Amino acid sequence: MIENRRKVCYHFMEYYAGRENHTMIYVKHAHLDRYLGLCPALDTAIRHLAQADLSALAPGRNEVDGDQVYINRLDYATIPGEQAAWEGHARYGDIHIMIAGQERIGVSDTSQLTPTVQKEAEDFLGFEGPVRVWYPMEADDVLIVFPEDAHMVKVELGGAIPVSRAVVKFRV
Repeated sequence: MIENRRKVCYHFMEYYAGRENHTMIYVKHAHLDRYLGLCPALDTAIRHLAQADLSALAPGRNEVDGDQVYINRLDYATIPGEQAAWEGHARYGDIHIMIAGQERIGVSDTSQLTPTVQKEAEDFLGFEGPVRVWYPMEADDVLIVFPEDAHMVKVELGGAIPVSRAVVKFRV
C-alpha cells in the first residue's frame, strides 16, 4: 500500500522534472487545499496544516504521522545570501511555511547544480551553483519543494531579522 502511494508521488515528480516550471509550489496557506491529490503524504500534511496552530509548535521535531509526515519548527535570524548553502533531499519533500518574519528562499533544479555532499542517513544533499529563482517569504507564504528542487533558506530580505518557520517533511 505504501509503495503504491509513493508511485503516485514519483509519477508527479517525473512528469515535471526538468521542465521549465519544475514541481515546486508557491502559494498562500489558505490555498493549500488546491494541491490535495498529488501525493498521499502531502495530502496528510495539507489536511494537518488546515487545522494546526503553527505558532504553538514546540521548537524542533513535531510528530504528525511518524516518519511519513512531521514538522520541524525553526527560529533563527536570517543571514546574507553569501553565507547561505544549498540543501536538497532524496526521500522527503518540504513544505516551508513562514510563521513570523520574512526571508528569501532560492530554488534551482538539482540537474542545474553540482552535487557536493550526500548524507544519506540525514536525507541531506548539498550542492553548488547559482539560484534560478528567489521566492520572498512572509507570514502565511508557503513553498513546497520536491526532491528535484534544491533550496537555499534563511536568506535575508531587507536585512537580518528574527524568523519563525515551520518545515513540514513529507515522504515521497
